[in-house]
Amino acid sequence: MIDHMSTYATNYTATRDFYIAAFAPLKYPMLFEEMASLDNDWPTRRMCAFGPDNKPIFWVIEVKSPATPRHTAFVAANRSAVADFYHAGLASGGQDNGAPGLRPIYHEHYYGAFLLDPDGNNVEAVCHHHE
Repeated sequence: MIDHMSTYATNYTATRDFYIAAFAPLKYPMLFEEMASLDNDWPTRRMCAFGPDNKPIFWVIEVKSPATPRHTAFVAANRSAVADFYHAGLASGGQDNGAPGLRPIYHEHYYGAFLLDPDGNNVEAVCHHHE
């Protein structure tokens, strides 16, 4: 359903580095980074994109003032990737918002971990199958 989406960062470098680390276990590399040259009012505005299979799906875009926090969940191949996402994100400036574990309130095999990125967005890695 979703082709691509973006989140906004007041501390672009910290947020970019958080996602580089947290996405590594999920195999979602940073595909490119550039200046938003089409923005005449802020020609040095930075942005980058992450995604699997060389497709930029998740964008981080620099902003001057905080945006409304959002929640985004990312697919993990297995439960160990969920845990690796969580620990890599914590080590990269993320804050705990729910340690890796089963969340049976959603369904029997829902295994997720939650972090707050440097701008307070709730970021999740989730695996829906039993390992």
